[in-house]
Amino acid sequence: MTAPNQNSTIELLGGSRYVARQPILDLHGRVYGYELLYRVGAETAFRADGELASRTILDNTVIFGVDKFTGGSLAFINCTAETLTEDLVNVLPTDTVVLEILETVEPLPNLIAACGRLKTLGFRLALDDFVWAPEFAPLVEMADYIKVDFNLTGPQKRRELMKRLKGKGIQMLAEKVETLAEYEQACREGFTLFQGYYFCRPELVKNRKVPSNRLCHFEILRMLHTDPVDLLELSLTVKRDQSLTYRLLRLVNSAGYRIREEVKSIRSALMILGEDTFRRVAILAIVTELNSGRPQEILRMSMVRGRFCEVTSGLCGFSYTEQYLLGMLSLLPSMLSIPMEELTPALPLRKEIRDALEGTVNREGCMLAWLKANEAGDWAGCESIARSNGLKPQQLNKCYLDSILWAESQFLLAD
Repeated sequence: MTAPNQNSTIELLGGSRYVARQPILDLHGRVYGYELLYRVGAETAFRADGELASRTILDNTVIFGVDKFTGGSLAFINCTAETLTEDLVNVLPTDTVVLEILETVEPLPNLIAACGRLKTLGFRLALDDFVWAPEFAPLVEMADYIKVDFNLTGPQKRRELMKRLKGKGIQMLAEKVETLAEYEQACREGFTLFQGYYFCRPELVKNRKVPSNRLCHFEILRMLHTDPVDLLELSLTVKRDQSLTYRLLRLVNSAGYRIREEVKSIRSALMILGEDTFRRVAILAIVTELNSGRPQEILRMSMVRGRFCEVTSGLCGFSYTEQYLLGMLSLLPSMLSIPMEELTPALPLRKEIRDALEGTVNREGCMLAWLKANEAGDWAGCESIARSNGLKPQQLNKCYLDSILWAESQFLLAD
């Protein structure tokens, strides 16, 4: 695996800036859009400060660009009253952005008028953490999406809201859906969009074992982790899995790897690509195969995690190959619906890395821990991890942003 490129394609200006994206899925488990969380510092929400809101929306959009983080999907962006009434959001693209009106915003006449202007321009509107109140009726009439917090509303309140909104053509989005049972309940109630961790948490089955074909994949990972790779042994093992063989050869022959001649065997692929590049391609193929039948967003997230742990390895003095595996494999429980504790004994990793996968707080898992905090919008946690490891938040955010861009390009190959 070639050493990661430490040069970022994105420059962060000024102080610490935080960006995270949280997927929104449709009824088929496909990505419908992302909620983009922008913060200037380690805050959990916007302050009611027009200057801060302006910097948050304008600066980050100019610096980062929306489409780079959504892959063409919709971007749901939190908006304060100031960003709406002062037309600060006009710099955003109307065709790919949904303006998400925070639950703390008061529906005053000037805000309602501003939302009307924005709708005329082509923007779509969403009401966040919505609970019915008569004063919100004008905004409901303009809303394209209504987001309902599953943790804060009971079934009766949700049924009443659904009945009130019936026939208005509003898409209903269930937020904070944490379990498969909650997801199924939301579907029954008529929600069509979902946001939360249900798709990344396994449905645990008692005494479930790792399937035999998955053990073959873990054995291949062990071989890829050795130096040098035993070419003959690896080729014979990969050939035992026809699906993996097909996926691996399809990846190698894709335009992204610029191979001048068609590769027809595992052995020739290894010889042409070289061991380092072959490791990367093979690990991607294995993780893609492990994720078969699960929402594709899990694969995207595993790619981001793998790349992030890889590119930050140099900041902490870690092995980049080991950190790449740590990030890529951290979502195995969601892929296989098996607890991590039952998976790690079969993984070809050092004890410290296996411990990190199981959730033990140790130095080897610090970058994965930072990324998990970032995914959850836990900015204070991000600051704490960065500080305890002597790292600057700007460095880590830059690596995270580049990892998203890299993962999106790789996902096109793996899909």
